[in-house]
Amino acid sequence: MEKFVCCVCGYVYDPKCGDPEHGVEPQTPFAQLPDDWKCPKCDAPKSKFKPQKMKCGANSFDGTK
Repeated sequence: MEKFVCCVCGYVYDPKCGDPEHGVEPQTPFAQLPDDWKCPKCDAPKSKFKPQKMKCGANSFDGTK
């Protein structure tokens, strides 16, 4: 499962670990997180997360704009 990074603070959501402190079980893919889930570190919404292999602000997975 793919990891996602918060473009605000750099927190990495790892689906293998989930986010148990906020009711998200391990093995929960990012796409299945509740719509109101927020970054546990900075409170940013899901829309501020990008796949870890994609640079924040980039339009493609190779990091080009």
